[in-house]
Amino acid sequence: MKMPKKFRTYCPKCRTHTEHAVERVRKGQASGLTHIVRQKYRHTSTGNSGKFSKVPGGDKPTKRVHIRYRCTKCKKAHLRKGFRAGKFDLVE
Repeated sequence: MKMPKKFRTYCPKCRTHTEHAVERVRKGQASGLTHIVRQKYRHTSTGNSGKFSKVPGGDKPTKRVHIRYRCTKCKKAHLRKGFRAGKFDLVE
């Protein structure tokens, strides 16, 4: 899917349609102190260690694309619901 780098859309902060810059959301640095990380190290020796999956088929064929829309007027960013796309490009 091809999407323009800039286009006019609604800004919830300005409450009007303004020019927005589009950027793809990247995964941030994970914290090593979260509960799920501590729990993972505690339970690695129990069970089958995830060798046998109960879900047939495995992963989905496409991943969800998350996009951040940044208003060029007030510089505030907002997100919308992500959508599935096999290939995603930002074009001029």
